[in-house]
Amino acid sequence: MTDHYYRDFLIRNWQERDRIPAAEVIRSVLSEYGLGWEPNGADKDVLQVEEYYLATGGEFWVIEYQNQLVGTGAYYPIKRSEKAVEIRKMYLLSSVRGFGLGKYLLQQLEEAIASRGFLSIWIETASVLAEAVKLYESNGYMPATGVETTRCDRVYVKSLMTYSN
Repeated sequence: MTDHYYRDFLIRNWQERDRIPAAEVIRSVLSEYGLGWEPNGADKDVLQVEEYYLATGGEFWVIEYQNQLVGTGAYYPIKRSEKAVEIRKMYLLSSVRGFGLGKYLLQQLEEAIASRGFLSIWIETASVLAEAVKLYESNGYMPATGVETTRCDRVYVKSLMTYSN
């Protein structure tokens, strides 16, 4: 992706210097909802972006506001279905929610994924992340089965067959 803005928010590719700040954003949001940070489990990919995202054909983006990291969003290929990806690590600090940034970020991720020829997007989340659940459901994600992440209790899928490249 090339750097671009949504209002005053810069969305750009992850860089090595973002490793700890991105992890802190995610840890903070998880804590806000009573969920644990799992550096040796569900969150290991945040600490190993090169291996989980960059080396597999995925992308990891960060969102900056006034030179501070305030959010993340990422995806990588998975084997749940043909040409499938999973959107992961879509987190925004509470101070930047409510401005349409989450919806915009989701749309940008979907466009990037579709442009790379993927056919379906999977997302796992937890019911306690009510804003995320509402965002996914209102943007065409359908409930599915097969949750793989222990702290999650919901999985969604969206077909990209209707997208035109």
